[in-house]
Amino acid sequence: MAAAREHIERAPSMYMQVAQRMAGDIRRGRYQPGELLPSEAAMVEMYGIGKHTARSAVAELRRMGLVESQQGKGSIVLPSGGVLPATRVERSIQRTTKGSWRLPETAETEPPAVSRTALEGPPALLLNQQDQDAISVDRMIHDPATGARMAHRVLIPLSTAADVPSIAEQPDAEISDLYQQLADAGLNLTFTEHVTARTPYPDERTALGIGDASPLLITYRVTSDADQERRLLCEELKVPAATCQLAYPMTPTKAPAAKRAIRRQAGSE
Repeated sequence: MAAAREHIERAPSMYMQVAQRMAGDIRRGRYQPGELLPSEAAMVEMYGIGKHTARSAVAELRRMGLVESQQGKGSIVLPSGGVLPATRVERSIQRTTKGSWRLPETAETEPPAVSRTALEGPPALLLNQQDQDAISVDRMIHDPATGARMAHRVLIPLSTAADVPSIAEQPDAEISDLYQQLADAGLNLTFTEHVTARTPYPDERTALGIGDASPLLITYRVTSDADQERRLLCEELKVPAATCQLAYPMTPTKAPAAKRAIRRQAGSE
């Protein structure tokens, strides 16, 4: 008969022990909201650890929502033991009773830039038009209340512009106007949003004012024609994760008929 396996508690990694110690100090008020944490060099002296361990501990404190790192300053303690990012980015789409489209208002920092480009990367995959030509409309927008900067791009495949000529004539129209023109052309619009994140490139950090350690949130909103199952537009939005939160309205949908039947059958057994 095999001996029962004994359970052994493993101590947390050194960086986690340091992070937990500092998290406790923050909650007890040793470090007040708005104050700087000790630098990595100071942590090395305080706890007798290496620079890599100190850096990992600070990263864990950021993940816990207790501090934020600002380039050139250091790690700053957040109020109330961590809060949601200050800028709320609404991602709703509304259709009025008169049939027009309504989107959350945004403030542009400069006029939109229109250019011609070849589709590549995620937008090309989502539109199913790899290496096809498209009209690109780039906007820099911001939240007047918090100053957060965001980059918005609309990619209009030339095939969509050819079918709806009014879009080709003014591709930098408001997004709600583009939706309206597609709907007026007899298209039954549906929307799917894909959200991902990555480390920003140097030019994105400069344009959006992002620190080296802050991730970038990216959404891809694809507008499709439900009747033809055809993808028409792709909107790309880039926002700093440290300062922006994305908010979505959730509308329940009915389960497919086959699945509902299976659930009813399971419930009767």
